[in-house]
Amino acid sequence: MSFAPGDAKVGADLFTKRCAQCHTVEKDGPHKVGPNLHGIFGRKSGEAPGFDYTAANKKKGVIWTEQTLFDYLLNPKKYIPGTKMAFAGFKKEKDRNNVITYLKEATA
Repeated sequence: MSFAPGDAKVGADLFTKRCAQCHTVEKDGPHKVGPNLHGIFGRKSGEAPGFDYTAANKKKGVIWTEQTLFDYLLNPKKYIPGTKMAFAGFKKEKDRNNVITYLKEATA
């Protein structure tokens, strides 16, 4: 499976319902339980300034792209064993595509 552009509006709704309690997306937004996601595309895992990541996130060394986020959001704990992210993942391909499409717009 690979990333395909989705519906950013649907993705925004999914993000609000399932992600926003732990993450923000705006520039200079605060970290919550999870890091602020502004500028995530092209950034290496475990490197959002000012956020205290687990060693697992730092060591993974993945560069966040549409495809790596697509793979990660299926099952975060499987993709990065040892992460403290409690979210079980988006099992539906369409949901991941929509959230990632939203994130491309919201975090740029």
